[in-house]
Amino acid sequence: MANKILIVDDAAFMRMMIKDILAKNGYEIVGEAQDGKEAVEKYKELQPDLVTMDITMPEMDGITALKEIKSINPDATIIMCSAMGQQAMVIDAIQAGAKDFIVKPFQADRVLEAIQKALS
Repeated sequence: MANKILIVDDAAFMRMMIKDILAKNGYEIVGEAQDGKEAVEKYKELQPDLVTMDITMPEMDGITALKEIKSINPDATIIMCSAMGQQAMVIDAIQAGAKDFIVKPFQADRVLEAIQKALS
């Protein structure tokens, strides 16, 4: 059975890029969210195997959403997505329980490697 993935990013274009990479490689995209608040709601509703989470978003940022999801399910598997130069935030995210991080612009092989590693 394909792993179910929730994609969270405030940029529709970025969600589309990740969705494209994952769908081509047999992953099932169960949902998308455009901010952290929506991500937490969708996580509860969809119970995905993995979440890709942007760090910088309106409404609720990715690190706050990561912490909320981890409080709902301590075993949640979340990979953070960040632009260059967000090293401090990436460290915060890893300390808060993120499994890995992917840097934008996305490279398909790096995205797949991070997801395979996180799910194994």
